[in-house]
Amino acid sequence: MSKMRVVGIRVEQPQNEPVLFLREATGERYLPIWIGQAEAAAIVIHQRGTPVSRPLTHDLLRQVITALGHELREVRITDLQEGTFFADLVFSGGVHVSARPSDSVALAMRAGVPIYADEKVLAEAGLFLSEEEVEVVEGSSAEPEADVPEEELAKFKEFLDSVSPGDFTAPEGE
Repeated sequence: MSKMRVVGIRVEQPQNEPVLFLREATGERYLPIWIGQAEAAAIVIHQRGTPVSRPLTHDLLRQVITALGHELREVRITDLQEGTFFADLVFSGGVHVSARPSDSVALAMRAGVPIYADEKVLAEAGLFLSEEEVEVVEGSSAEPEADVPEEELAKFKEFLDSVSPGDFTAPEGE
């Protein structure tokens, strides 16, 4: 396992799909993971320290874990199958819970726990970037960079403030 650090989010054009970039803490490989818009927004909001009026899902999950007397120890990106990444949340007592890497990283950032990637995942999907590519991915400023437009973040926050559980219905049979 290699310890990773969150570099940031970039938006892949022309599909406008967010990509989470992780980098080995003591190496040179980058791990790009395509993620959803909502997860990208959650990561960027946390990176930027943007205040929110109510806890977002990942903040809430961290609070629930703590309230139940458990502790998230680390996040592991464990596998890559047919282009889909898999991760585990590792809790005190050795309990592992399977989760999406995007949610796992967002939770790890909020809990302040390390993120690791399995060597076989890095061997398959890790990238060595040229200096020019590193500048694009990492940016040149000290502030976390993200290409999620401000208006997208504003729309997402507005949606969160206006949505309620009654707005969603479960598919029949669930």
